[in-house]
This record gives sequence, C-alpha cells and structure tokens, in this order.
Amino acid sequence: MVESSQHGGFWPQTYAPFCTVGQKIADVFSPSPDASATQDAYEIAIELPGVAAEDIDLSVHEGTLVVKGHKESTREEEGRSYFFTGRISGTFMRSFRLPGDADGERVEADHRDGLLTIRVPKRAPAPSGGKKIEVRTG
Repeated sequence: MVESSQHGGFWPQTYAPFCTVGQKIADVFSPSPDASATQDAYEIAIELPGVAAEDIDLSVHEGTLVVKGHKESTREEEGRSYFFTGRISGTFMRSFRLPGDADGERVEADHRDGLLTIRVPKRAPAPSGGKKIEVRTG
C-alpha cells in the first residue's frame, strides 16, 4: 500500500483529483431545460432537485425569460472524512429569448417535486384579413 503524508493514506491520495470536481461542477451548474409548444402556449420544464421554490427568481426583461436560483447542499461533517462528494450546490442562471408571439406579461410558473414548469401564453394571432391602406394622391 502506498502511503502519503499529505493526504493520510492511499485512498485519499487516489481520490485527490476528484476533490475539486464537485466545485467545478457547482461553478457551472446550469440545469438543462425541456421546451415545448402547444397551440396556445410555450412551456419550459427545468429539473431543479433540491432547490426550494423561494430560492428561484423568475423574471422577464425585454423579451427574455430569466431563471436564476441557488441550490444549497448541507451535510454533517462531524466524525466523517469525505474523499469526494457528488452533491452540487451553488447558483445557476438560464435565459430564454421568447418568440415574438409570446406574452411575457402573463407568464406562470409551478414548482413541484423538483420540477419547475414555466408556461408562457401566446398572444392572439393578428387578424388574417389584413389591413387596407389608403393611398393618397397628390
């Protein structure tokens, strides 16, 4: 068995490269969304396990839907040595450019069982009959 005075033994030395992986993942934690559309709305679903509803900030600015949040990971450290951990904590942000027919004023969101579902209604289509434009003479 290989000993390491710096890490206290073979296993901690072996897992040393993994020690920073969790932090690197947390730095780029950006949950992946699913986006779909129906005849009357757009829907975005984002898995956010472990993120409380009060830690989610949802807003619309100039035609862009912005989802920000924070995931906190806590664990008891007393009497335990961790070689590495796969739990992710940190802040995240995703932004989505809304289509021209999306009604950003009527966005609704629902957070249940770690899934954030955002519904963006579509505006009513413009009348298809067109508009008669008067041509002036001169």
